Amino acid sequence: MEEIVLQILTYSLALSALYALWASLNWAYFRPKRLEAFLRQQGLRGNKYSSIHGDLKELKLITESAKAKPIRLDDDIKPRVLGLIVKTIAAYGNESYFWIGPKPSVILTDPEMVKEVLRKNDVFTKPVNPNPLTRILSKGLIGYEGEKWAKHRKLLNPAFHMEKLKLMVPAFGLSSAEVLNEWEKKTMSSSSENGGSEEIEIDVWPYLQTITSDAISRTAFGSRYEDGRKIFQLQNEQVKLAVESRTLPYIPGSRYLPTRKNKRLTEIKRDLQLLVRELIDRRMKAMKSGEEADAAAANDLLGLMLESNFREVEHHGNNSSYGMSIEEIIDECTLFYLAGQETTSSLILWTMVLLSRHPEWQERAREEVLNVFGKEEQPNFEGLNHLKVVSISVTMILHEVMRFHPPVAALGRHVSEEIRLGSITLPAGASVSLPILHQHHSAEVWGDDAMEFNPERFREGVAKAQKGRSGLYFPFGWGPRICIGQSFALLETKVVVSMILQRFKFRLSPSYAHAPHSLITIQPQHGAPLILQKL
Repeated sequence: MEEIVLQILTYSLALSALYALWASLNWAYFRPKRLEAFLRQQGLRGNKYSSIHGDLKELKLITESAKAKPIRLDDDIKPRVLGLIVKTIAAYGNESYFWIGPKPSVILTDPEMVKEVLRKNDVFTKPVNPNPLTRILSKGLIGYEGEKWAKHRKLLNPAFHMEKLKLMVPAFGLSSAEVLNEWEKKTMSSSSENGGSEEIEIDVWPYLQTITSDAISRTAFGSRYEDGRKIFQLQNEQVKLAVESRTLPYIPGSRYLPTRKNKRLTEIKRDLQLLVRELIDRRMKAMKSGEEADAAAANDLLGLMLESNFREVEHHGNNSSYGMSIEEIIDECTLFYLAGQETTSSLILWTMVLLSRHPEWQERAREEVLNVFGKEEQPNFEGLNHLKVVSISVTMILHEVMRFHPPVAALGRHVSEEIRLGSITLPAGASVSLPILHQHHSAEVWGDDAMEFNPERFREGVAKAQKGRSGLYFPFGWGPRICIGQSFALLETKVVVSMILQRFKFRLSPSYAHAPHSLITIQPQHGAPLILQKL
């Protein structure tokens, strides 16, 4: 009997080993080769698949080479932030693909194909990256699919209605004022030291990150920047770890190895959850005890989210399955903190850089802001809304900034089932890459001046700004999964930019090095030293 049991155990172990071997070979070789053959039959071209690294080694070399030196102000930024995509298109044409490890990603530049991908979010799903270091960036709404995504989107929508967002304008103004007051003190100090000069060089990038992270703290949790600072610091570290791992293939099971990165990732995840859970628990206790919340707390993101969640659960007979769990609320809060800070700070930064390069537009924008707000300390919502209808609009400038420097350079999607897309068929298991920056710089869409900064193109709206065939302007995505926080980001940007224009003139410092690079968003590799002059 013991021999039979031993034989069965031996056979089971052998079968398990064979299955594991087959699964590994299929993942690392057979499946990629099948996908490659399928794509080539469709007329798509790309590098030949040869190893589990795919084109990641080449991506790493391109990225390191690009980061080795800045570029000129008038140079095309695409080779720097979309290096592998640019190189692949140059070698194989628009209908081509590259390898993210053992997975092919088809580059789509045709606007109609891109629209179809973003419209059919049930087929083209968010990419699932097994690497735990990069999966941290796809928690919450941004990483959900199907019914779970629909439920969370429904529960979060009330917090992003304009009626709620306009209540957050004072928080944006307060966060901006603290930093701008510091800038003014620096210019006054410089004035005393230099016999009347009110100019000073400041690297504005870390200050803009402070403004937006402070604004997120106030609008998400009703707290000051000091309360949210640790969250901001921990998430910044998460991003750096994720970016470091982006150019390496993920080996299944490696997340359990006691490496420095894995240990630190576990620590960060634990600390973030504890910090946000404490904020949520405090608010939940106040709600349950019937304590009166102050107006700011009642209208911050957390308060609005908890209220929406409570109403949904109550509407379905107190069935908690219709709401979000505490863990899911934590994920949504941390996602909002990360995405809101990254997107808005980069948009404000590139607005300042481009207005520094084009002082005539800076003056036109300042004149508009002063006409609407005068010298009042903080812009109000009604004034910001008025900026949409005056002739030379700050909104028009922001549209052009997002065309030139969209917050995110490209979007990726996973092909969940075989599907016909235009003239090609895409196999299940492949990915698609949608290079936003490529579309926004296309001369076919925007005309011969596509690489020139010209906000005037948006005078009559986005559609009429496109001079050629129908294109796609999608700085915040497009379709059902368009970014839920786009109105938040644009409203905050208008407040901050308007307040800066009220108080300062600015231009690029001689020490400014133009070096856009892509982390989560397009950011300045060497900061952004500007010369500020107090008005």
